Amino acid sequence: MSESTAAALASTSPTYDDIGASLVGSVPTGFHRVRRSALLDIPFDDARGCLFAWQVQLRSGVRVRATAPTAMLGSIAEVSVGVGPFRLGGPVRVIAVVDEPDVACFAYGTLPGHPESGEECFRVTATDGRVQFTIDGFSRPRSSLARLGAPAATIVQRLITDRYVRSLKSPA
Repeated sequence: MSESTAAALASTSPTYDDIGASLVGSVPTGFHRVRRSALLDIPFDDARGCLFAWQVQLRSGVRVRATAPTAMLGSIAEVSVGVGPFRLGGPVRVIAVVDEPDVACFAYGTLPGHPESGEECFRVTATDGRVQFTIDGFSRPRSSLARLGAPAATIVQRLITDRYVRSLKSPA
């Protein structure tokens, strides 16, 4: 992502109103919910490091071009899937970061230029020696192309979400 693009998006509002809703598992009216969870076979600190270094996305085959090497509050990324000119995606902004001894998470929301409108929260928790990874989000088509391809987009979203969950299940 070019510096000029990132600068232009820095002051842009997300493409939905309920900013932060994914952090509490809330789904705004008219949005589709996505939620997946899995126990991990890696230590919490390793999962935390991978989470904040965009490894969930990168290990899942999602391209990330971000303004920061780690997910930080306010950082902007262009996330996309596909090959060559057949790549689909758009810009997102990290709208929340939690980094506590037993919880690490960040959420990003879509910005103008993204075909979808919504938010995703990626959370790793440690409880009683177990490490769990949870993805919680909501979305709806925003562009005409996304509305036209909504059935296919839903399938792709499920596949990517499943890849996200598998990305941290064991050491890389």
